[in-house]
Amino acid sequence: MSAPAPRLLQATALVSTLDRFAMPPMLIAMAHELGVPLSDIVRAAGAYFLAYGLMQPVWGMVSDHLGLVRTMRIALSLSAVCTTAAAFSSTTLGLGVARGLAGACFSAAIPASLIYIGDTVSAGRRQREVTGLMAGVAVGTALASVGAGALAQFATWRAAFVLTGLAALVLALVLGRLPQPPLTRAHESVLAPLLAVARSGPSRLVLLLAFAEGVVLLGVLTILPPAVEASGTSATVAGAVTAVYGVVVLAFARVVGAMSRRMHTSRLIAIGAVAAAAACGLAALSRSPAVALAAAGLLGVAWASMHSSLQTWATEVLPRARATVVSAFAGALFLGSAVAAAFVGGLAQADRYAEIFGWATALAIPLGLVATLARARWIRPEGEPGR
Repeated sequence: MSAPAPRLLQATALVSTLDRFAMPPMLIAMAHELGVPLSDIVRAAGAYFLAYGLMQPVWGMVSDHLGLVRTMRIALSLSAVCTTAAAFSSTTLGLGVARGLAGACFSAAIPASLIYIGDTVSAGRRQREVTGLMAGVAVGTALASVGAGALAQFATWRAAFVLTGLAALVLALVLGRLPQPPLTRAHESVLAPLLAVARSGPSRLVLLLAFAEGVVLLGVLTILPPAVEASGTSATVAGAVTAVYGVVVLAFARVVGAMSRRMHTSRLIAIGAVAAAAACGLAALSRSPAVALAAAGLLGVAWASMHSSLQTWATEVLPRARATVVSAFAGALFLGSAVAAAFVGGLAQADRYAEIFGWATALAIPLGLVATLARARWIRPEGEPGR
């Protein structure tokens, strides 16, 4: 990659994550202001994740024809409009539509960044570059968790969406400095890469693992702030607890990058899976700020270790359809999150958080076992050297 590329890709991940994680610490405040049940707002958040997931393969195919950089700039410009519109919503329907459109547009950012890395970085160095991209995700998560919670408590939740809209607009302009990678993909038809993915057993497995990971990691991370707030703490404190997740991702991503040089990827997945199961188990036992702090930290370890490893695997599993696989991976991840939001909205409204996190724990265990064993047995395609 050229010199400015890593920083620009990190900035892209940061802004996308900033918008995605701004909503969880504001869920209760939004429900109070709009005068609706919490379950309605949780479902509005789910609309974001659903659209974010469904649009991933679409953006992947668009990027094959328009180029990665142009696709990112178009998507971020549209994102700025849609997320700003959410700030002026007065009903849950309007909020759900605006957030859904914002999710559909922001969904191009991180997958395109991953495809960029896959196209410009050798397989042996890819894990380190992907974990480097996690720095942008970590900072965006921390800023969103603390900032959005504080805005919801001391000002208005609407300001958060205005700020992310402005950030997206600025980034769309700055990305003009990002060089277009030389690699292009030409398929016989629009459906050709989708059919290639559908026929690939390893690709299907990676997508299934991404879906389950979305249910566990993103589902728990979305519901953790309102769970902590329901225990009697303020929105600011709840957001600050979740911000620990971002700090841990930022710190542990560097550790994972170093470990990837001497440790097989399957072991990194195993470490993350253990951390994920422990996080969900702790949250099932207690939602006090101290316990939630530990759970958020463990989720950060899981994201930096297991998720970055699965994400890297997605860039390698089917090189000739890389854009489609990576986009579908992100789509499956957020579809899992959307499904989780749809199913737990009623439980959250009834304060049945222990049940929510208990189910997440039960799913985290087989997810970790299958992902670890499958990655250990996977044979890299010819032409993709490295671990």
